[in-house]
Amino acid sequence: MKRLDILLALALMACALAVVNAQHRARTLFVELETLKREARDLDVEWGKLQLEQGTLTSHARVEALAKQQLGLMTPPLDKVWLLEAEARP
Repeated sequence: MKRLDILLALALMACALAVVNAQHRARTLFVELETLKREARDLDVEWGKLQLEQGTLTSHARVEALAKQQLGLMTPPLDKVWLLEAEARP
């Protein structure tokens, strides 16, 4: 009987250690999950800001103003503009 008691006590201790290990792993993974969620939210905010910045930087008025100011380009007079029409395909 004493041998069985020792064996059961060892099994109980092994199970208890397994439970503690599983709880610790679960807590560690939960902290990692929360960190990744926070990082995802931060990246979403940054993505929104970048989209807004891209929209601002690529607006037609801004591109035209930069072309005139920095490159010295200008809209050609209408008599210098050629209109090409594509041939219709059957």
